Amino acid sequence: MARREIAPQAFLAALAMFKALDEATLARLAAATTLRRLARGERLFSKGDAATHMYVVVHGEIRLVARSPARGERLTGVVGAGRSFGEPVMFLERPAMVDAEAATDALVLQLAKEAVFAEIERSPRFARRVIASLSQRSESLVQELERQALGGGRERLVDYLVRRAGSGPGPRLFTLPATKAAIASQLSLTPEHFSRLLRDLAATGLLQMQGRRISVPDVQRLANSKSLR
Repeated sequence: MARREIAPQAFLAALAMFKALDEATLARLAAATTLRRLARGERLFSKGDAATHMYVVVHGEIRLVARSPARGERLTGVVGAGRSFGEPVMFLERPAMVDAEAATDALVLQLAKEAVFAEIERSPRFARRVIASLSQRSESLVQELERQALGGGRERLVDYLVRRAGSGPGPRLFTLPATKAAIASQLSLTPEHFSRLLRDLAATGLLQMQGRRISVPDVQRLANSKSLR
């Protein structure tokens, strides 16, 4: 079924960064916004590109991947619906540090840098919203680093899978947002160790795998398995 067309101004008004802004401010920001539809696997921008926009995901997921000859692929983040990305390098006016690709079919709002900068100059309330959003991003990064520093490889993988599966009764089905090698690097695991841990979890009935598709029959049982040896 086709998705409904969205009104950028109404969508922005529902997001934390833009809430409580007056209609004139929202209208100016919306006028500087373009819609970008991406098919799964399509590149939004590449490492080294000029940072000319900030982005907000309407639906779907965008994966942020660092690539280097020495380390290969490393997943640095996954941005879901209602979340923004690209602000830090835009404010620093530096080239993009990662590749941004659609992990699923996605719709993204592109908000031009010039409009964001102009609105920060014009609106202290919007400037505070931007600062709060970036502060929350920094806090989330610290929490992610703390999670990776605790426990062994199994604990880190189970924690990652539980967060991907989300909460709710019944089985949960999801697709890994990047290659297993890229996710393994994010979790400080070798690809071989990552695959072996997945096979161990599957052998005990905690999940089923088909390529990058993961089915978790009982999320709470999977979460409890972190303490099992």
